[in-house]
Amino acid sequence: MNRRKAIIRLAGTVAAATATANVFAQGDKPITLVVPYAPGGTTDLLGRILAKEMAPLLGTNIIVDNKPGAGSGLGATFAAHAPADGRTLLVATSTTLAINPWLYKRLGYDPIKDFTPIGMIGSVPLVAVVNASVPAKTIGELVALSKAKPGKLSYGSAGNGSPQHLAVEMFKAATGADLTHVPYRGSALALTDLLGGQIQLMFSDIPPALAHVRGGRLRALGVTSSKRQVAMPEVPTIAESGAPGTKDFQAVAWQSLVAPAGTPPELIAKYAAALEKVMKQPEIQERLAADGVEPPTLPSQQLAAYVKSETARWGAVVKASGATMD
Repeated sequence: MNRRKAIIRLAGTVAAATATANVFAQGDKPITLVVPYAPGGTTDLLGRILAKEMAPLLGTNIIVDNKPGAGSGLGATFAAHAPADGRTLLVATSTTLAINPWLYKRLGYDPIKDFTPIGMIGSVPLVAVVNASVPAKTIGELVALSKAKPGKLSYGSAGNGSPQHLAVEMFKAATGADLTHVPYRGSALALTDLLGGQIQLMFSDIPPALAHVRGGRLRALGVTSSKRQVAMPEVPTIAESGAPGTKDFQAVAWQSLVAPAGTPPELIAKYAAALEKVMKQPEIQERLAADGVEPPTLPSQQLAAYVKSETARWGAVVKASGATMD
């Protein structure tokens, strides 16, 4: 019996080693990096940077495969059920792993059981921006204005349960601001209406809002991170505003790299090392900082525990907001 167990263990070791060798030796079988959003957004940008920079480190081609839909759920489901041979990776966001389980009654994947974490890519803070016609110049003035005109100030988001939506709901709970949600089918549509004055404010990703802030069509009141952003250093954090309830306010989305559960540990280690090397490159950090992405500070081995804690944190926000999806 002991001899049989030893043979089985040896066979497993050989299989894993063979899988590892195959991934890095067969250039005709590239790695597919699933980006569960449409081209052009922050997640797509990060995915394409990783594909370009990690490929030479791993000795194989990496192809970005955009699979948008269901709040990143479509791409995540595809990756979760892909063979665990190291040929499929997923750029998983806070929405994918921590928010969707609370939004959708039927999810095609289990964010904890179906994926093996590789490492954190970065954090994506938001910026509170108002149309230039709104008289509020600070976060405190915005809160006061919303209370003076209850229900009259509308904010846009990329949709129910999106980070933009939930960040404002956190803000409302902290400050007592009276704001009306207008969900859109994507943040670009919300930003267009914000510029046109159909809605008054938005917690936006920094890159698409930046040019309009500099052009004077939007006014930036505060960023949702714990520190000021390189892209707009003159804009204080919401926690710096001094408005009641904002002392510890922080709401950031995040991006990570994961693989289907069961992917050989040897490959996970290689991918994690390549990811870490890419993210430490000064030119990559400068590029991401300009796009409002903070570099990762969480060690890869702590990502699984972080996902669990974030799932609980965002779950409370989703429940309080009442957001649901079919």
